[in-house]
Amino acid sequence: MNAQTIHWLKRRVLLLNATYEPLTALSARRAVVLLICDKADAVHHNEENPVVHSAEAAVPVPSVIRLRNYVHVPYRARVPMTRAALMHRDRYRCGYCGAKAETIDHVIPRSRGGEHSWENCVASCAPCNHRKADKLLSELGWTLRSPLVSPKGPHWRLLSTTTDLDPVWLQYLGEGAA
Repeated sequence: MNAQTIHWLKRRVLLLNATYEPLTALSARRAVVLLICDKADAVHHNEENPVVHSAEAAVPVPSVIRLRNYVHVPYRARVPMTRAALMHRDRYRCGYCGAKAETIDHVIPRSRGGEHSWENCVASCAPCNHRKADKLLSELGWTLRSPLVSPKGPHWRLLSTTTDLDPVWLQYLGEGAA
Protein backbone atom coordinates (compact mmCIF):
# COMPACT_ATOMS: atom_id res chain seq x y z
CA MET A 1 0.00 0.00 0.00
CA ASN A 2 1.22 3.47 -0.80
CA ALA A 3 1.08 6.49 1.55
CA GLN A 4 -2.05 7.93 -0.10
CA THR A 5 -3.92 4.62 0.37
CA ILE A 6 -2.96 4.48 4.05
CA HIS A 7 -4.05 8.12 4.51
CA TRP A 8 -7.38 7.33 2.79
CA LEU A 9 -7.99 4.36 5.10
CA LYS A 10 -7.52 6.52 8.22
CA ARG A 11 -9.94 9.24 7.08
CA ARG A 12 -13.21 9.58 9.03
CA VAL A 13 -16.56 10.64 7.58
CA LEU A 14 -19.46 12.15 9.52
CA LEU A 15 -22.64 10.07 9.21
CA LEU A 16 -25.94 11.95 9.53
CA ASN A 17 -29.38 10.43 9.99
CA ALA A 18 -32.01 11.17 7.34
CA THR A 19 -33.06 14.10 9.57
CA TYR A 20 -29.49 15.53 9.52
CA GLU A 21 -28.94 14.49 13.15
CA PRO A 22 -25.29 13.47 13.66
CA LEU A 23 -24.94 9.74 14.34
CA THR A 24 -21.25 8.83 14.30
CA ALA A 25 -17.93 9.15 12.54
CA LEU A 26 -17.19 6.14 10.39
CA SER A 27 -14.32 5.02 8.23
CA ALA A 28 -14.05 6.39 4.71
CA ARG A 29 -14.24 2.83 3.40
CA ARG A 30 -17.60 2.23 5.14
CA ALA A 31 -18.88 5.59 3.87
CA VAL A 32 -17.98 4.71 0.26
CA VAL A 33 -19.75 1.33 0.64
CA LEU A 34 -22.92 3.11 1.89
CA LEU A 35 -22.77 5.46 -1.12
CA ILE A 36 -22.24 2.65 -3.65
CA CYS A 37 -25.10 0.60 -2.14
CA ASP A 38 -27.40 3.67 -2.38
CA LYS A 39 -27.99 3.68 1.38
CA ALA A 40 -26.56 7.19 1.79
CA ASP A 41 -25.98 10.40 -0.14
CA ALA A 42 -22.93 12.63 -0.02
CA VAL A 43 -23.73 15.92 1.69
CA HIS A 44 -20.34 17.58 1.63
CA HIS A 45 -17.30 16.91 -0.56
CA ASN A 46 -13.84 18.25 0.05
CA GLU A 47 -11.86 18.85 -3.13
CA GLU A 48 -8.71 17.65 -1.35
CA ASN A 49 -10.22 14.25 -0.49
CA PRO A 50 -9.12 11.29 -2.62
CA VAL A 51 -11.27 9.57 -5.24
CA VAL A 52 -11.84 5.80 -5.02
CA HIS A 53 -11.80 4.07 -8.40
CA SER A 54 -13.30 0.75 -9.38
CA ALA A 55 -13.84 -0.92 -12.76
CA GLU A 56 -17.25 0.75 -13.15
CA ALA A 57 -17.11 3.96 -11.10
CA ALA A 58 -15.10 6.69 -9.45
CA VAL A 59 -16.40 7.83 -6.05
CA PRO A 60 -14.99 10.93 -4.33
CA VAL A 61 -14.52 10.31 -0.60
CA PRO A 62 -16.97 12.70 1.10
CA SER A 63 -16.54 14.57 4.39
CA VAL A 64 -20.21 14.16 5.37
CA ILE A 65 -22.87 11.64 4.27
CA ARG A 66 -26.57 11.32 5.11
CA LEU A 67 -28.57 8.12 5.34
CA ARG A 68 -31.49 7.87 2.91
CA ASN A 69 -33.71 6.14 5.50
CA TYR A 70 -34.27 7.28 9.06
CA VAL A 71 -32.61 5.14 11.76
CA HIS A 72 -34.15 5.15 15.24
CA VAL A 73 -31.51 5.89 17.88
CA PRO A 74 -32.30 4.45 21.32
CA TYR A 75 -32.51 6.96 24.16
CA ARG A 76 -29.35 7.21 26.22
CA ALA A 77 -29.45 9.20 29.44
CA ARG A 78 -25.81 10.27 29.79
CA VAL A 79 -23.05 11.05 27.38
CA PRO A 80 -19.98 8.92 28.15
CA MET A 81 -17.18 11.01 29.62
CA THR A 82 -14.01 10.70 27.61
CA ARG A 83 -10.91 12.84 27.43
CA ALA A 84 -11.91 14.12 23.97
CA ALA A 85 -15.43 15.10 25.05
CA LEU A 86 -14.24 16.75 28.27
CA MET A 87 -11.68 18.81 26.37
CA HIS A 88 -14.40 19.89 23.92
CA ARG A 89 -16.76 20.79 26.78
CA ASP A 90 -14.08 22.99 28.39
CA ARG A 91 -12.97 24.32 24.99
CA TYR A 92 -9.39 23.14 25.58
CA ARG A 93 -8.94 25.76 28.33
CA CYS A 94 -7.86 25.22 31.93
CA GLY A 95 -10.83 25.35 34.29
CA TYR A 96 -8.67 27.14 36.88
CA CYS A 97 -6.59 29.77 35.04
CA GLY A 98 -7.85 29.75 31.42
CA ALA A 99 -4.54 28.70 29.85
CA LYS A 100 -4.34 25.96 27.22
CA ALA A 101 -5.45 22.67 28.79
CA GLU A 102 -3.22 19.63 28.51
CA THR A 103 -4.52 17.31 31.21
CA ILE A 104 -7.66 16.37 33.12
CA ASP A 105 -7.99 17.06 36.84
CA HIS A 106 -10.42 15.72 39.44
CA VAL A 107 -11.75 18.74 41.35
CA ILE A 108 -12.32 16.57 44.42
CA PRO A 109 -9.29 14.26 44.20
CA ARG A 110 -9.95 10.55 43.81
CA SER A 111 -7.76 9.99 46.87
CA ARG A 112 -10.39 11.93 48.81
CA GLY A 113 -13.40 10.11 47.40
CA GLY A 114 -13.96 12.18 44.26
CA GLU A 115 -15.64 10.46 41.35
CA HIS A 116 -14.56 10.24 37.75
CA SER A 117 -17.58 12.09 36.39
CA TRP A 118 -18.58 15.14 34.33
CA GLU A 119 -19.40 17.00 37.55
CA ASN A 120 -15.96 16.37 39.11
CA CYS A 121 -13.52 16.52 36.18
CA VAL A 122 -12.13 19.60 34.49
CA ALA A 123 -9.60 20.32 31.74
CA SER A 124 -6.42 21.68 33.28
CA CYS A 125 -3.05 23.05 32.29
CA ALA A 126 -0.08 21.08 33.62
CA PRO A 127 1.11 23.80 36.06
CA CYS A 128 -2.34 24.13 37.72
CA ASN A 129 -2.77 20.36 37.86
CA HIS A 130 0.64 19.99 39.48
CA ARG A 131 0.08 22.85 41.99
CA LYS A 132 -3.37 21.54 42.94
CA ALA A 133 -2.15 17.95 43.41
CA ASP A 134 -4.53 16.21 45.83
CA LYS A 135 -5.84 19.35 47.51
CA LEU A 136 -9.39 20.72 47.56
CA LEU A 137 -10.14 24.06 45.89
CA SER A 138 -11.10 25.54 49.27
CA GLU A 139 -7.65 24.68 50.65
CA LEU A 140 -6.02 26.66 47.85
CA GLY A 141 -8.56 29.49 47.65
CA TRP A 142 -9.23 28.61 43.99
CA THR A 143 -12.51 28.73 42.11
CA LEU A 144 -13.63 27.19 38.85
CA ARG A 145 -14.09 29.45 35.84
CA SER A 146 -17.42 27.79 34.97
CA PRO A 147 -19.76 25.18 36.47
CA LEU A 148 -19.07 21.52 35.65
CA VAL A 149 -22.07 20.01 33.92
CA SER A 150 -22.75 16.91 31.89
CA PRO A 151 -23.22 17.91 28.24
CA LYS A 152 -26.48 17.10 26.49
CA GLY A 153 -27.39 16.58 22.86
CA PRO A 154 -26.67 14.08 20.10
CA HIS A 155 -23.47 15.74 18.93
CA TRP A 156 -21.81 15.10 22.31
CA ARG A 157 -21.91 11.35 21.73
CA LEU A 158 -19.88 11.92 18.60
CA LEU A 159 -17.48 14.26 20.37
CA SER A 160 -16.90 11.64 23.05
CA THR A 161 -15.65 9.14 20.46
CA THR A 162 -13.40 11.20 18.21
CA THR A 163 -10.49 13.55 18.78
CA ASP A 164 -9.92 14.76 15.22
CA LEU A 165 -12.89 16.73 13.96
CA ASP A 166 -13.09 17.85 10.37
CA PRO A 167 -13.97 21.59 10.57
CA VAL A 168 -16.72 20.95 7.98
CA TRP A 169 -18.57 18.82 10.55
CA LEU A 170 -19.15 21.72 12.96
CA GLN A 171 -22.09 23.06 10.97
CA TYR A 172 -23.86 19.71 11.45
CA LEU A 173 -22.99 19.26 15.13
CA GLY A 174 -24.93 22.21 16.55
CA GLU A 175 -24.12 24.54 19.42
CA GLY A 176 -21.33 23.67 21.79
CA ALA A 177 -19.37 21.66 19.25
CA ALA A 178 -17.05 24.44 18.13
